[in-house]
Amino acid sequence: MVNKELFAALRMLEREKGIPLDTLCEGIQKALITAVKREYNNKDIVFCELDPKEETMRVFVRKNVVSEVLDPDADLTVEQAQKYKPTAIVGDIIEIELETKDVSRITADKGKHVIRQGIREAEHGRLREEFESHNQEIVTARVSRVDPESKDAVVEIGKAQETLFRSEQIPNETLVPGMLIKVYIVGVSDPKEGRRGPKATISRTHPGLVKRLFESEVPEIYDGTVEIKSISREAGSRTKMAVYSADENVDAVGACIGPRGARVGKIVDMLYGEKIDIVKYSDNLAEFVAAALAPADVVSVTIEEESEKACKVIVPDLQLSLAIGNKGQNARLAAKLTGCKIDIKPESGKIESPIEL
Repeated sequence: MVNKELFAALRMLEREKGIPLDTLCEGIQKALITAVKREYNNKDIVFCELDPKEETMRVFVRKNVVSEVLDPDADLTVEQAQKYKPTAIVGDIIEIELETKDVSRITADKGKHVIRQGIREAEHGRLREEFESHNQEIVTARVSRVDPESKDAVVEIGKAQETLFRSEQIPNETLVPGMLIKVYIVGVSDPKEGRRGPKATISRTHPGLVKRLFESEVPEIYDGTVEIKSISREAGSRTKMAVYSADENVDAVGACIGPRGARVGKIVDMLYGEKIDIVKYSDNLAEFVAAALAPADVVSVTIEEESEKACKVIVPDLQLSLAIGNKGQNARLAAKLTGCKIDIKPESGKIESPIEL
């Protein structure tokens, strides 16, 4: 393909696919190098330069000038080298530019494949950049299809498709094609063999989803006045979130709840009724543990001397089941939130077996 035709085609692709010309050129470079390297037993001596401004393409190989050729692909004698550089001596590296006809001959049987491969490289690069720019953030995704047996959903994020596995969906939600949902990008990885394009791991159960939703709904969190210190979550059921503000005039908990519960209520609706407990963070572990066990009242918290991350909690007898929660959930989430092992006992001490989480 003549250079002008090549760059005209790339500019057309830039308009049609929205991929920057520089990105397309980078993909074509990689594909051409891969094709030409086969002529040199896949040795890493082939280079390619595409200049869209000058509309030039240059493919060349770098060889070592040696006194005795041991590798015909990578070595050449002084006499051979002086054909390209008259002053060449042993130890020099010579760049030998391939003529356009030679590049065309090498890629003739796979010219279209080379171009397609270059375009795929460019698309994958763009997607990788897009995913990485949203890594550990929430994005809006459209449900494309749902497997009737596994319930895994394929969702569209921009021009990419990713799988939202059933294990990463909120337990009590039902996804249907066409639905718009918020997903959290947990991480981005390069494609494995046989997979097309970069892979983004997405989730609706990750605590990071709740954190980002509050950042988008609560201006005080977004501007840093209120800080989310920790989150523990059992998706679809309950979340506990600890918040703090260094400004004494700001009620961190109240800011997250909002007027008449409007802010937290909106997030609860997004999460299909998932309960959210917002508690005040404290550097004092005893105070933090007491707050984390809300809505239960706490009589006392004693930090164990032998371990700063273990404590004994006394609660009113009538509050014991509330402190523990259904199937131990409230105490379990409080333990995760504070990072503290919690041993709960009733005030009367009548229960023989303490509740420990």
